[in-house]
Amino acid sequence: MKDLLLIALYAFAGACAAGLLGAVVLRLLRRRSVAVVLTVVAAVAVTAMLAGTLVVAWAMFLSAHDLKVVTLVAAMAAVVSLATALLLGRWVVAGSRALTLAARSFGDGGSFAVPGGAATAELSDLGRELAATSAKLAVSRERERALETSRRELVAWISHDLRTPLAGLRAMSEALEDGMAADPERYFRQIRTEVDRLNSMVGDLFELSRIHAGALTLTPTRISMYDLVGDAMAGADPLAREHGVRLVGGLVEPVPVEVDGKEMTRVLANLLVNAIHRTPADGTVAVAAELRAGSVVLSVTDGCGGIPEGDLERVFDTGWRGSEARTPPAGAGLGLAIVRGIVEAHAGRAAVRNVTGGCRFEVTLPAALTLALIHI
Repeated sequence: MKDLLLIALYAFAGACAAGLLGAVVLRLLRRRSVAVVLTVVAAVAVTAMLAGTLVVAWAMFLSAHDLKVVTLVAAMAAVVSLATALLLGRWVVAGSRALTLAARSFGDGGSFAVPGGAATAELSDLGRELAATSAKLAVSRERERALETSRRELVAWISHDLRTPLAGLRAMSEALEDGMAADPERYFRQIRTEVDRLNSMVGDLFELSRIHAGALTLTPTRISMYDLVGDAMAGADPLAREHGVRLVGGLVEPVPVEVDGKEMTRVLANLLVNAIHRTPADGTVAVAAELRAGSVVLSVTDGCGGIPEGDLERVFDTGWRGSEARTPPAGAGLGLAIVRGIVEAHAGRAAVRNVTGGCRFEVTLPAALTLALIHI
């Protein structure tokens, strides 16, 4: 037993010496290729075995012939091990270079494709993760391009809409200043109307900027859908009378909801105003609220005649107003964008579809919040 312990001690001492030397070499070569590192590791393993064997052979006073045989066997094992490590290293390096080239095109704005050929499990996993990240970035780039296009359109549209009332205000103020106004009171009323339009437009822009910045703070309270719809319809009734449009709200269930009453009233008001403006005289705008599939659905149906199929996906975009003439009653095209922003802040969704004689906007909130909004 004592001899075995001595042999183990001698072998351990020789292997430790080779291991320490290998650790120093690995530290010096830590920034080199993985092929070099793998070769060094294989060399350390073989050297540790050889050192331990030689120390034990020396301690046991083996003959020169036996010592030469042991050394030759260890040397052959070293050659095979180093060759295997070198081949493995070159294989891993080739896979890493292919992955690097693919990632380089990915970084230059292109898409990432997983390199073909066999690779280690780790490199394969890394390739799959990079491919998934590439797909997500492609979606993000497309969304960013769409947002940038929307911003440019919004700036152009808002500039156009601001120019018209400002030019009118300037002309009326100059006429009043020069004493050329035949009916000053009418000019004052018109100036007040234009100022109210500008104030409404600025308010919409501020609300939209809060939504886009994620700064919209909600204060959910428990409120009856019947009361929410009733208040919104009461506020929109004068506008409906002015346009000769009938407001109908007989299919509203008094279900309770937990929402920010102020923001959701604005959502419903925007939908009602939009429906009234798009419905011809003697038309009808119908409001309904019901429980559907665990959600509360609020619907507003108008008689606009429908929206072209190609425009349905853009209805909620900032500044979108379709192909109609850009007249002042059309607004700045921010109302429906605000609707979507507020509803999504309530963890809901907004959609639109055509129905017979008009269109329907659908906004649905999860059952946990018990609110859904649909504009028909």
